[in-house]
Amino acid sequence: MKHYISSCSRLYDNRVTVNGRLVFYLEIIHTFADFIKTAYRQEQISYPKFFKMDALSKLGFLAAELALKETETRVYQPESVGVVFANSSSSLDTDIAHQATINDRAAYFPSPSVFVYTLPNIVIGEVCIRHGFKGENAFLISEAFDAKLLYEYVDGLFSSGRSKACLAGWIEVMGNRCNAMVVFIEPGEPGTEPGMPGFGRLEFNEKNLQTLMETN
Repeated sequence: MKHYISSCSRLYDNRVTVNGRLVFYLEIIHTFADFIKTAYRQEQISYPKFFKMDALSKLGFLAAELALKETETRVYQPESVGVVFANSSSSLDTDIAHQATINDRAAYFPSPSVFVYTLPNIVIGEVCIRHGFKGENAFLISEAFDAKLLYEYVDGLFSSGRSKACLAGWIEVMGNRCNAMVVFIEPGEPGTEPGMPGFGRLEFNEKNLQTLMETN
């Protein structure tokens, strides 16, 4: 059975697109915090824990929320839905913030709320808690977006039978710059039409992942 990309979210350069449609753009904005908070509120999401997350988790959480917004995931058992994210800097943005809390020995006070996010896979946990996913998960690190790596890892989950569907993508944030591309991948038969209206289905392969990442 083939798998298809049924939805896609992109967050970059102060804009948000869902399935190729621009849904949010701020021409003048100075910080990532302002951008992600404004985009979150526009979506009218009610999830108070969002404001306690670090930057990477906020980005991944919102990208996942948008990719899954109109996707029916309840047709899959929680254990059959995987989550695979990747980036180039791991949790470095939060690691820097944590380091700042321990640099000054005269005012030494490591923050538990910051320290808890000094692992990149924490964002996967936040997404899984929100959506009830209990399947295989991994956070991959590569110097730049690597469609081949992402495709082969997720395809391996499908081929082994460990996952039937998967949320996957690239989530990178450093300082005030962010770049995210998250897709939901699910099975389909020839002749079926998974995918959102206006987006259609895309076969899950390396080329289409690269195309979605490069689409502005």
